[in-house]
Amino acid sequence: MDTVQAPEGQTRDMLLGSDAVAWGAKLCRPDVIAAYPITPQTHIIETLSGMVDGGELSSEYIKAESEMSALAACYGAVASGSRSFTATSSHGLALMHEMLHWVSGSRFPMVLVNANRALGAPWNIWTDQGDSLSQRDTGWLQIYCETAQEALDSTILAYWLSERIMLPVMVMIDGFILSHTMEQLMIPDQERVDAFLPQYEAPYRLDTENPLSFGAAATPDKFYDLRKALAKTMRASLRTLEQGYADFRDHFGRTYANLIWDGPEDADTVLLCSGSVTGTVRTALEELHRQGHRTALIKLRLVRPFPRDELMAMLSGVRRLIVLNRAVSFGAGGTLTQEVRSALFTMPDAPAVIDVIASLGGKEIFPETIRELVLEADQLSERESNWF
Repeated sequence: MDTVQAPEGQTRDMLLGSDAVAWGAKLCRPDVIAAYPITPQTHIIETLSGMVDGGELSSEYIKAESEMSALAACYGAVASGSRSFTATSSHGLALMHEMLHWVSGSRFPMVLVNANRALGAPWNIWTDQGDSLSQRDTGWLQIYCETAQEALDSTILAYWLSERIMLPVMVMIDGFILSHTMEQLMIPDQERVDAFLPQYEAPYRLDTENPLSFGAAATPDKFYDLRKALAKTMRASLRTLEQGYADFRDHFGRTYANLIWDGPEDADTVLLCSGSVTGTVRTALEELHRQGHRTALIKLRLVRPFPRDELMAMLSGVRRLIVLNRAVSFGAGGTLTQEVRSALFTMPDAPAVIDVIASLGGKEIFPETIRELVLEADQLSERESNWF
């Protein structure tokens, strides 16, 4: 590996986005990895399998017969007090749906990386975010990554967060766009990650000396109370994340946030997006800025919990917000747009929200398309979805 110009305690290397995720998982020292291959996440588990087989990673690797079985195996692992990892995509995530609820409802910490891919029919292997956004009500936190570096870092940060709040975290990378392209990035040394993420000590676990039961039946009142506690923790995790971002910066020198503003402070038009399309939007805005347009970008990293108050503060004084979607809620419009409109409902002088379905099933998004959107914004409807 090339160590030129790498910060102390880190190594510079070229990695596929999927391999960056694998390295992030490896550095977190999972006790159990259980997975089933599915395009485009297969590289993640192939790389981890090779690490286990080669002795680089001391983990129990379980070749499950399905994605649901993989998550069930991870459930058993965390129930016994172990740290676990899995990865999936598209219909694999859909097959996990039942177990997603069991993991969060049992208040188990876990990290799952999803390589975003469209759901059929028709058959499609390319990226959109419909698979993960359709799972946003399962009690998992959701983080969306723009780059391979973010994917590696977010995997590490996800474990830190999950084990503090006792809720599972899902990290998203756009399939093929991130999973199958290479990027130069920094890989932290194991000692530095160990200092940031100590060994997991389960507050409760299966123990023959102290018998416990997880997922047992609950009366209606108790079920309600448990769900209320989960919701309270989910909202409080926003404060925990602030501390996580600060600690991560101190250990690794890279700064993250739930929402990131890029552009002039006095922008009258703002585009909001998540994932890899952020770089395309940034390129488009550079040309618009040269032409004198006051347009900015908000990059959304955290979808669950949704950073409502932060978004309202950022949009103070903004006239128009264009939300770029890679998922659609049929009969309602762009999935992210529904989240944004709900968040801004009580905001005085909220900006006009333009709902744009920018891409589904891997449809290309070009900088020219983004510039066209901004230049024609006055003609775009606020009342219905605008398909591009």
